[in-house]
Amino acid sequence: ENLLQLLESRLDAVAYRMGFGASRAESRQIVRHNGVLVNGKRVNIPSYSVRPGDTIQLTDAARAHLRTKGALEAAESRGFPEWIEVNVKEGRGVFKALPSREDLPPSINEGLVVELYSR
Repeated sequence: ENLLQLLESRLDAVAYRMGFGASRAESRQIVRHNGVLVNGKRVNIPSYSVRPGDTIQLTDAARAHLRTKGALEAAESRGFPEWIEVNVKEGRGVFKALPSREDLPPSINEGLVVELYSR
């Protein structure tokens, strides 16, 4: 459970869950290209660990992109996880808490994740 919490608290994963990108890869690229601010400071490291209470927002330039707007709209219609609070109009969200195992999708196979990272 701790490993899954660490993976879900990565900035690229949080950006994906907030709908900043249509896929995890797109969210990672938005982070790498200086499109995300954490607590008002630019962070371009996808593996940055987000802490509960941190505010994550898109920069004005990233929010203006059509792909980002489309991803935010799609995420809003899909719904957001309980541990994240998102304001779609402002392109801003708050990482409220670390997710528990019950909050994560049941399709995640922990055994495969551990096997991948134990190499």
